[in-house]
Amino acid sequence: MRLQEWTIEEQDLLIQFMTTNSWPYHDSSQPGRELLEKSIEEGGYASDDVKTFWIENSENEKVGIVKVYDLQEDVPLFDLRIADDFRGYGYGSRALKKLTQYVFELPEHKIRIEGHTRHDNAAMRKAFERAGFVKEAHLRQAWFLPKENTYYDAVTYGMTREDYEAGTTTPVRWEDRERYVKSIPGFKEQLQSERLHIRAPELNDSMDVWGAVSHSMPTLRKWTGWAQKEMTIESTEEYVRQSVSEFIGRKSLNFHLFLKETGEFIGCAGFHRIDWNIRKFEVEYWLDTKFEGEGYMTEAIKELVKFAFTDLSATRVEFLCDENHSKGRAVAKRTSFELEGILRKNAPSANGQDLRNTCVYAIVT
Repeated sequence: MRLQEWTIEEQDLLIQFMTTNSWPYHDSSQPGRELLEKSIEEGGYASDDVKTFWIENSENEKVGIVKVYDLQEDVPLFDLRIADDFRGYGYGSRALKKLTQYVFELPEHKIRIEGHTRHDNAAMRKAFERAGFVKEAHLRQAWFLPKENTYYDAVTYGMTREDYEAGTTTPVRWEDRERYVKSIPGFKEQLQSERLHIRAPELNDSMDVWGAVSHSMPTLRKWTGWAQKEMTIESTEEYVRQSVSEFIGRKSLNFHLFLKETGEFIGCAGFHRIDWNIRKFEVEYWLDTKFEGEGYMTEAIKELVKFAFTDLSATRVEFLCDENHSKGRAVAKRTSFELEGILRKNAPSANGQDLRNTCVYAIVT
C-alpha cells in the first residue's frame, strides 16, 4: 500500500470519491459538489499548508484519501477517509503508519501529529491504536452534528516524535475507552433465505426504493410516520444515504430485500434503536404492497431473528406496532414473537392526530 499525492488535475476524481461514498462520522455525511469545488479552489486540498494523498492498495485501487493540514505548524492534523467498499480491511491503520512516516521525515522536524474523531467511531479509534497513536483527551459534547442538531463527545489521539523514532507507545495514565465503546461483533452483511437475498443497503438502491415506496404509499401512510410526506427521488436518495451511514456506524441495521428468482427489490427489514451494551434490537420493516400475501416478510423476519441471536449475540429482539395493525401483529405471531403487553395511549398514531395503543412483542434468550 502507498500514499500517492493528489494533484489538481484529479479534481473530478476527488469530487466523485467524496460524493459517492458516505461519511457517517463527519460533519457532512454527503458533501455537495459545489462545496467541494469551492474548497479545492481556496486551497483546501493542496497548498503550502495542506497536502492530500490517495491511499492506493497493491492493486493500484484508490481505497481512500488522507488530507494533512497545518503543515506550517509544529503539530500537523489530518483527515482520513476510507471508501465504503474498502472498510474493514485494515487500510485505515496502514495509511496512518504511512502518514506518520511522511510527517516525521519532513525537514521541518515536526514534534507530533494528532487526529480527532467522535467517541463512538470505534473503527477509527481502533485504526489509531493499531498505528501506535495514544488517546490523549476525551472532550464532552464537543462534536456538533448540524444535521442531527446533536452534540457528541470527541476524542483526541496523538503520536510524538520520540515515540515514532523509538518505535514505542507511551500511554497516558488513564483509559476509559470501554466505558464509551462496547465491543461490536463482526458480522456478515448478506443473508440468504429460501426465496430472498437479504443485504446491507447500497447507495445505488435509491430508485428501487423510491419505486416501491411510491407504489405502496397509501398503505405505508397508515402505519409509518416517515410516509406522511410524499417521497421524492431526492428525499429517497437521502433516506438510503442515511441507511447506509447508520449501517456503517452500526447505529441501525436496515437490510434491503430482493427476490432470488427475479432480483426484484421488495422492501426493507432490520434493526433499529439498537442497544449494543445489552444486545437489544428492535425490528422494523416495510413491504412493497404488490408482494403482500406471499409470506416474504415472515421469511425475512425469521432469517433476521436467527441472525440476531447467532451473529449479534442478541439477548432481546422486540417488535412494536399499533394495536390495530393486524398484518404486523400476524407477522409477529408467525415468527414466534411473544406478546408481552399492550401499552395504552403511549404514542402518537402515524399521522400524529391521535394516540395509539402499542403492542410489545419480544423474543429473549
